[in-house]
Amino acid sequence: MRKPIIAGNWKLHNTIPEALDLVEALKKGLANQTRVDVIVAPVFTALAAVADATSGTGIAVAAQNCYPEASGAFTGEVSPALLRGVGCKYVIIGHSERRQLFHESDEFINKKIKAVIAGGLAAILCVGETLEQRDSGAMMEILHDQVRKGLAGLTAVDMQQVVIAYEPVWAIGTGKTASADQAEEVHSFLRGTLAGIFDKSTSEQTRIIYGGSVKPDNIDGLMERADIDGALVGGASMKAADFLRLIHFQQPE
Repeated sequence: MRKPIIAGNWKLHNTIPEALDLVEALKKGLANQTRVDVIVAPVFTALAAVADATSGTGIAVAAQNCYPEASGAFTGEVSPALLRGVGCKYVIIGHSERRQLFHESDEFINKKIKAVIAGGLAAILCVGETLEQRDSGAMMEILHDQVRKGLAGLTAVDMQQVVIAYEPVWAIGTGKTASADQAEEVHSFLRGTLAGIFDKSTSEQTRIIYGGSVKPDNIDGLMERADIDGALVGGASMKAADFLRLIHFQQPE
């Protein structure tokens, strides 16, 4: 049984005081919650403060990015070791904004994932197609390539430190959302892809979460699907009431 993940990507939002206020509100609403793995991903400058504030609470902290080298002349970059040192447990890798705005390749993303795992952290690998790719019929080929290239050289043991996040690019921040059936179709395909790369056991153990305008009014339907193991959330993760509603999603009797 795969434990659900609800992860909040705060992107370039929230000062340290704002981040701590949000964390305090989340802590109040998550007393004794153990059903779901809860993750928040603040900006770099707030990581240490948020990690301190969430220590021992069941809320894990993720970084939104990293650089694949341990140290060196890489001005402005942050290594997995430094992230682990401030209390991070996860790193988001290959988010569509990193791919589109900063032109990160699958090969560079693969280097980051290997560095994250070597550094004792877990990677959340984001994959997803644009609307043009979906409409052209290339969606599954694009997703297959992103997964295969992103995970190149990893072992089944390494995959214990990897979460896959499917984020249709056309549904991020647009208000559009893949239907639960559309999302499940892709998640099932991704699970099959993992079985082909590794083995069935690995594919069944790997958590695949959905990201793309997840909100309180669609979380229940998404979480009913067999291959959807949680959500990577943007805007709704920055409103405590909304994020708590996602964490406390309803399952059918």
